[in-house]
Amino acid sequence: CCRAQVVTFLWRAAGSPEPETEENPFTDVPAGSWYEAPILWALENGITTGTSDTAFGPAGICNRAQVVTFLWRANGSPEPETEEDPFADVEAGSWYEPAVLWALENGITTGTSDTTFGPGSQCIRAQVVTFLYRVAQIPEPDPEPLPFPDIT
Repeated sequence: CCRAQVVTFLWRAAGSPEPETEENPFTDVPAGSWYEAPILWALENGITTGTSDTAFGPAGICNRAQVVTFLWRANGSPEPETEEDPFADVEAGSWYEPAVLWALENGITTGTSDTTFGPGSQCIRAQVVTFLYRVAQIPEPDPEPLPFPDIT
């Protein structure tokens, strides 16, 4: 799955919202292309920053680390509850480690084995939509209780 496809899947899952900006910093994202609005939306929502300040790399193939990170960012980059990483191939402190741990905790992925995640492995369409489906199954968090003073 290429970067433009993954971002478009996320954008569609979010209801295909129109981006607020029309300013496109990416020279490799043509105006009016099928992926321009999804990429601008993803940029303004902190889901991606592109491959550089002026390039998005729409045709670049996404790996598992990138897809899980896009999903994690689209969900507000929540801190994982655990720091225990069962995957030998997910380096501690890597840019994608919190996203992988969050995805594992929420049942979005179980890895490619009990001890590997496969962060550099290409992510095919079936995997991307499976991850998206599983993210949609995450229950909404309970609202914070109102801060009533203790009157006892």
